[in-house]
Amino acid sequence: MEDVVKVAAPALFEELVAANGKRIGVATLNVEKTLNAISLEMVDLLDAQLRAWAGDPQIAMVLLQAAGEKAFCAGGDLQDLYRTMLDQHASGQSADIKSNTYACDFFEREYRLDYLIHTYPKPMLAWAHGIVMGGGIGLMAGASHRVVTEKSRLAMPEITIGLYPDVGGTWFLNRMPGQLGLFLALTGASFGAADAVFARLADYQIEHGQKPALLASLLSQPWDGKQDDVLLTRVLLAAEQQAKPAFAAAPTPLRQHFELIHQLCGAPTLDEVVQNIVGLQTDDGWLQKGIATLVAGSPASAWLSHALQKRALHMSLAEVFRLEYVVSLHCAARTDFAEGIRALIIDKDRQPKWQPAILAEVSGEWGNGFFDDPWPENDHPLADLS
Repeated sequence: MEDVVKVAAPALFEELVAANGKRIGVATLNVEKTLNAISLEMVDLLDAQLRAWAGDPQIAMVLLQAAGEKAFCAGGDLQDLYRTMLDQHASGQSADIKSNTYACDFFEREYRLDYLIHTYPKPMLAWAHGIVMGGGIGLMAGASHRVVTEKSRLAMPEITIGLYPDVGGTWFLNRMPGQLGLFLALTGASFGAADAVFARLADYQIEHGQKPALLASLLSQPWDGKQDDVLLTRVLLAAEQQAKPAFAAAPTPLRQHFELIHQLCGAPTLDEVVQNIVGLQTDDGWLQKGIATLVAGSPASAWLSHALQKRALHMSLAEVFRLEYVVSLHCAARTDFAEGIRALIIDKDRQPKWQPAILAEVSGEWGNGFFDDPWPENDHPLADLS
């Protein structure tokens, strides 16, 4: 008889019983070997369970966490998406963004989950310990209470794979102070806990070692369905106050360079913004790394990130997700997204052949094609988001 290898589910769920009988729902991203990368199966499991908990009057709050010490979530699992993009390109159907049914399903369901978290009717605590990138930020950004720790490293590095900061990034990057959102989209720069709070992507800095005590405190709260948000906030504020000394000496490049970033990215055109960043003379290693990422990144991604933030400035969250859905499918149908995945993840040669190769070759007419929406307004797959 052959041994049966049991594969653990990519998301695990449990309910912790509080002292007064109410329960805390705990959702754990559980693919440690891939840094908890988001797969379609993970999305579906999370979506179903979060909706069930939302309708359960005995659930006081939800904790979203991840297995392992390295990462909360390093982004999307791009292997299946890559294969379907190659199939779409080979089929000659790239003009029809609806022809890649896997991409249509993946982005629709991922964005629905992200939107659910943003609009969740109960307190949700996202414990963003370790690496948090791309789709991982999409999962944490909408939670009502977002914790970062001494090991948190956040980034939206999609320019390196020919994409753009999606998963609502067009919305939350636009709401960062000054020009931080545009700078982060163009440079993929990473940052830690204090800067995450400064950039409005997180709410509390708490040491990871405090988590067991914090959970014990949560289980002792008098949850009643009326002031649960207040109870959670008080527990987190007390823990943050205790943790302050541990974060005092941590570097904060976003805050440190805020005025410079605002000056660099405040120019009226993308060409000028890029020239300002690339032409910066600096010995600062963090800035140098961001410059290098922009220089090596997809010119189309840079154009798209800039255009999206301008276009979506006054859009609602639901409108942004509908816009990003169309744009992401165009990215799948064109060449840079697949080429970026190939160069970084598949072949790992880090030598992508971008098309267009330089920003000067990105015409407005070509770029505006990313916004061509084949669906009538009421037929859009995300039309029901409100």
